[in-house]
Amino acid sequence: MERRRGVIRALALAAGFIVLDAAFAHSTAQAGGLNFSDRGVKPLGRGGAWVAGADDVGAVWYNPAGLADAGTSLMADFAWLNHTSSFTRKTQVIDGAGTVRVYQFPTVTGKSPVLPIPTLGGSYNWGKKKQFTVAGALYAPYTAITSFPTQVDGQPAPQRYSLISLDGSALVNVGAWFAWKPIEQIRLGIGVGALVGTFTSTVFFNANPADRLIGAPEDPNYDSEGKLTAHIISPVANLGATFVPVKYVRIGLSYNLPIWINAPGDMQVRLPNAVLFDKATVSGEDVRVKFKLPGIFRAGIEVRPIEAIRAEVSYVREFWGIHDEIQVRPENIGLNNVTGFPSPYYVPTITLPRHFQDSNSFRVGAQGTINIKNAYKIDLRAGFNYDQSAIPTPYLSPLTIDMDKYTVSFGGSLHVGNHWRLDAVYARIFAPDQEVSPAEAAVPKVNPVRGNPTATESINGGSYTASANVFGVGVNYRFK
Repeated sequence: MERRRGVIRALALAAGFIVLDAAFAHSTAQAGGLNFSDRGVKPLGRGGAWVAGADDVGAVWYNPAGLADAGTSLMADFAWLNHTSSFTRKTQVIDGAGTVRVYQFPTVTGKSPVLPIPTLGGSYNWGKKKQFTVAGALYAPYTAITSFPTQVDGQPAPQRYSLISLDGSALVNVGAWFAWKPIEQIRLGIGVGALVGTFTSTVFFNANPADRLIGAPEDPNYDSEGKLTAHIISPVANLGATFVPVKYVRIGLSYNLPIWINAPGDMQVRLPNAVLFDKATVSGEDVRVKFKLPGIFRAGIEVRPIEAIRAEVSYVREFWGIHDEIQVRPENIGLNNVTGFPSPYYVPTITLPRHFQDSNSFRVGAQGTINIKNAYKIDLRAGFNYDQSAIPTPYLSPLTIDMDKYTVSFGGSLHVGNHWRLDAVYARIFAPDQEVSPAEAAVPKVNPVRGNPTATESINGGSYTASANVFGVGVNYRFK
């Protein structure tokens, strides 16, 4: 009876837990962990090396002290993250003679939709010496909203227990910022706001325990589809400073505070086709998820040897070590009328280990300005950055495909008169192929069957590839 109770708990919990993990982990993390690129059309043109040189509304993300140089302005930019990835799953199988064999599944390819990622905001500058600036902005992370197939060659897709789709998800940061320039050599900034969004995520889970109690592992008859709609409202804050020790040098520092997620959601589950569940129903749909996202430290030095040239080197550290687990608490979710089991059974709280690690990023970027007749001028930008992944190799999975990355970017601006600036950027993101051997793979199917000593199979062993292009355009209007 205890085993049967464990099976029913596994069934109800798996849908909620995997779907929650997919939605929140994919959609709320920063570049070194799960986002595939840093953000902003103008900053990305410099490879994200824009801490000391931040000087428009885009500074709300990189260094709010830079708002002191934004004046009174309005800004809007949009980017498309054209992300592709592939996964070739491999598992270890021990045959009847005790020989360990590696089985390889068909390759699946994930793609992202054409979805504009916005930055919208404005700033107002006032004071006798124009020393005060206030700003408001809305911006979204450059996250890959990936979708995978449900079937490959007529068979269930091998990544289905990690992710099917995040289509319909949307997440933005909204907030207000204040910058103060007491003297020309010092700029200080601070901001507060909220991370808000709605997530829709689809994933499959399997109801079979690893000891084959009610069927072979990954039997499609026991596959069940889970769909989550979740809502986040979490406070965020950052602060920064820029120092100008001499006319041609700027030093920038900033820090984004960690984010604590404590979010409600609702879950819909399609039960398996197996006879055991013919008359079964799910009662309740409310869940709550808790986990932590990292603080981010940035430092940069920009030099301006002449008025027309600016170059910066910067360093970013993301403190992903706090993201060690995700906790999910179902609120009175249970199963009813499952053949052979008492009814209902309520799902307990469970945690999923993540074990992320702190990550580093190094950036370099430059900008040159060419003056043209009739009140036109052109800015040309180029940059390079290296981003270290926060995901240890054993925990890489189709849900969170993020490796060490190299970004090469090119951008520019056309200034029209004294007010208008039109921006554009293209960035190519390269990631070396990653192999997770089945022996080291550490992401299991969710299986909270208590008292069952048999470990569930890992679902993330195999080969991974990923790359992306970023295309972006923007406009800035500065009042005089």
